[in-house]
Amino acid sequence: MTKDERRVVSPWNIANVLTVLRLVLVPFFVVCLFLPGMGWRLGALAVFGVASFTDHLDGELARRYGLITDFGKIADPIADKALTGAALVSLSILGELPWWVTVTVLGRELGITALRFVLLRHAVIPASYGGKVKTVLQITAIVLYILPGVPDPIRWVVMGAAVVVTVATGVDYVVRAIKLRQVARRARGE
Repeated sequence: MTKDERRVVSPWNIANVLTVLRLVLVPFFVVCLFLPGMGWRLGALAVFGVASFTDHLDGELARRYGLITDFGKIADPIADKALTGAALVSLSILGELPWWVTVTVLGRELGITALRFVLLRHAVIPASYGGKVKTVLQITAIVLYILPGVPDPIRWVVMGAAVVVTVATGVDYVVRAIKLRQVARRARGE
């Protein structure tokens, strides 16, 4: 099938709507997290859980039903980083998470997102298994920090694992990007 024969997918599909919903939920999550009281804290946890689930669901629907769009390729990673970034920054502002963790994770996430945009015109580097593990560890660690009553050592171990895998997968992504760039240059005869 040639490029012209492929079916055109509307950007207004369920996968992209879920991505936009995740972006819309971010400010509600932050507000709930900063309001005092156990009810608001659990509300923040619920909003974070729903938003995190949409990340899994939108990708699954896009792949299964062929709903992958240019909008989704750009908006999905932005929505992911907005959610995790808002959670990490908020937890650091609240004094519950060290700033070095937030800066390390967000530095990696923003750097790789920028690299993806640069590479987008050449090729898309598929998510690795390590990237999926990173996402699960980050979400789990954030949930443990939001959830009241979790012992600190458990939070530290899971967040520590998340930071290590985040940095390692960032290095892996940069290495794969360099190799892709070299292949592209050779193909152009440079």
